[in-house]
Amino acid sequence: MNNKSMSQIESLVWSLADLLRGSWKQHEYQDVILPLVLLKRIDTMLDPTRAETRRKYNQFKGKTDVGPILKATTKLDFYNVSEFDFDTLLDQPSHIAINFQKYIDGYSDNIQEIIAKFDFTRQLERLEGGNILYEMIKELNKVDLGPDKVDNHEMGTIFENLLRRFSEQSNDTAGEHYTPRDVVGLLAELLVEPDKQNLQRPHIGIRVYDPAAGTAGILSVVKQAITDKVNPKADVYLYGQELNPQTYAIAKADMLIKGENADNIRGGDKDASKASTLSNDQFYAESFDYIAANPPYGVDWKKDKNAVEKEAERGYAGRFGAGTPRISDGQLLFLQHMVSKMRPAVDGGSRVGIVLNGSPLFTGSAGSGESEIRRWLLEKDLVEAIIALPDQLFYNTGISTYIWILTNRKTAERKHKVQLIDARKQFTKRRKSLGNKRKDIGDTNIQQILDWYMGFKECKNVKIFDTRDFGYRQVTIERPLQLKFQVTPERIELLRQNKLFETGKKKSTYDIYQTEAIFTALQQLAGEATYTNQEDFLKAAKQALASSDAPFDAKLQKLVLQTMSESDDTADVITDSRGNPEADSSLRDTENVPLGQDVTEYFEREVVPYVPNAWINTKVTDHKDGEIGKVGYEIPFTRYFYEYKPPRDLKEIEVDIQRTETELAKLLKELTI
Repeated sequence: MNNKSMSQIESLVWSLADLLRGSWKQHEYQDVILPLVLLKRIDTMLDPTRAETRRKYNQFKGKTDVGPILKATTKLDFYNVSEFDFDTLLDQPSHIAINFQKYIDGYSDNIQEIIAKFDFTRQLERLEGGNILYEMIKELNKVDLGPDKVDNHEMGTIFENLLRRFSEQSNDTAGEHYTPRDVVGLLAELLVEPDKQNLQRPHIGIRVYDPAAGTAGILSVVKQAITDKVNPKADVYLYGQELNPQTYAIAKADMLIKGENADNIRGGDKDASKASTLSNDQFYAESFDYIAANPPYGVDWKKDKNAVEKEAERGYAGRFGAGTPRISDGQLLFLQHMVSKMRPAVDGGSRVGIVLNGSPLFTGSAGSGESEIRRWLLEKDLVEAIIALPDQLFYNTGISTYIWILTNRKTAERKHKVQLIDARKQFTKRRKSLGNKRKDIGDTNIQQILDWYMGFKECKNVKIFDTRDFGYRQVTIERPLQLKFQVTPERIELLRQNKLFETGKKKSTYDIYQTEAIFTALQQLAGEATYTNQEDFLKAAKQALASSDAPFDAKLQKLVLQTMSESDDTADVITDSRGNPEADSSLRDTENVPLGQDVTEYFEREVVPYVPNAWINTKVTDHKDGEIGKVGYEIPFTRYFYEYKPPRDLKEIEVDIQRTETELAKLLKELTI
């Protein structure tokens, strides 16, 4: 079939939306049209064996399990035993809704599951009114979607194009589950390009997996990158798990239409804990050759919290041994899950491609979950490359995104290296925006990015780093506690509000007479000289309280010192019982010392000249190597590609201002005429 014929079919199917306009919202069109297109395609595929299928059903029903018999008859993984088909449904217009339900009920369980996930029964009730269902089936029957006219690949392309158009039109909803094909195309090429020679082997079998499958678009494009461009005879098997029931149904439908094994798409349960990849890995203990995904950005994982944390307790025996990120963003959980699906290097290894926003690059300081995950990935030498993409590529967000490429079978020159590619300017502007999508990554742009990636040479847009270059030790810097003391009416009132002096409690710390004595004594000190030495102030306070019945125990002493003081770098340094200076927690700071640099030398060079009385807190150490300072990892991508732009010359600015003033004066003069 040529492109013109495919476009004609797409246009006719797309025109079905005209029948829904007014009664359905735009984002609901696909809920009706996609299931009908799927059923029309399946109906034509069953046409040659329909009569024989019904005969065998009537022969064996009630006697044995008819499923295997009927599948053998259709030579497909599905069947329909109903008396109706898309042609005979039109014979009784007044009963079409009832008959259509009987038609659906005649399908094998796998097809009925897909239709149920589309929630098509609810749509059927709406379609019954106004004879819309009859008109839609009538229009669909104008198209021959039989396998002899439209092969699986062509039908899959038609279905994907329809899905893309729905996603573009309804970018606020469907776009959430649909990754633009230009982004997916680049991702697929980056995964496959280094393996082209190996993929040309005869009888090769490849397993591709997407843990956030959406509508299975990434799976399809990765397969096309292998079979269309490298090895048409390669056996590529697709696997995916999807949370959302409707997108799960679309993915399974897409697999069926293309002749893939739809049972390899899992999830879609109404119970999210069963469908979620993070809570319930439905491909447990399985591994794959290529793993690709575009997981949700900045979406919390509260619903998965219990399952994830329970698995994280198992350490590296589970999927989340490196750590867990903050609850508000689960991207790095998906990345860890994908790494868990890699084949061991001795078995050939795997390649992983994932689209993420900027957060996983740098969010989280040393010791945080995010930093520990980055540390694990980099110290295991799994990160091969990170590519910064243009912004405004997606339908429902304009944020900047990045493709991470990971593998456990790096070439010798890439060992312990990470390649950063700045492709933010590799785009063409769209003539018409589609939601937030204003840019496309064209074929020329993809080729340029591939050239940079495969070339593995530094240039303006490519930087190559050692994995340890992203690491640092976060060293805690302390400064001495220096306080001046003075009793003021305001501070006395602040002290009085402390819970230590609450009245009415069954067991108050001080009774009413003691409380009054304490504050009377402190009033005597109000307005007196400022103390720059803690011992001098304590001595004065004890003398003031000694003449009263007020107790001055350790608890009250600590509270008075806290309330009646403020930081002052001219005051004496406060020391502990051993004469060591106490640290001022309000002045505590940290320094990030690049890995490989001596911490003491860095401190002497970068800190002491500016804060001579500072010292390193040697008690803060890394939980893995025990050395001073916590080890952290971050990838400040934009910093590496920052280009300094000097400010405009002042004279040039003055000329612009004068020109603008002249133009304004001219306009004002014209208004007054």
